Amino acid sequence: MNFTVTAGFIWSVADLLRGDYRQSDYGKVILPFTLLRRLDCVLEGTKADVLEEYGKRKDLSLPLEQFLTRKAKQSFYNTSPLDIRKRASPTRSTPSIFDDRYLEKKGYGCS
Repeated sequence: MNFTVTAGFIWSVADLLRGDYRQSDYGKVILPFTLLRRLDCVLEGTKADVLEEYGKRKDLSLPLEQFLTRKAKQSFYNTSPLDIRKRASPTRSTPSIFDDRYLEKKGYGCS
């Protein structure tokens, strides 16, 4: 995707939030949630493995980082069973901006 299309998509999401947030607050909301969603997408393929490893080792007196980053196949990991998709609950009839079907339709899914 090119920059213009991506920027247009981000602003269309901002328009969905128009009723909930002042225009000056979009950047405080859109950018952090866009980043969190992207991190969820990056970690999605290894999430179950990381949670399983965390469950096995959390009560041991060992540093967990090396085990969890290896399982995540990234330099970061997430041990929360929650993700943006599970936390998103639209309060209106508009589609959730974190709904995979909405993101895939717009060309911004996890793949």
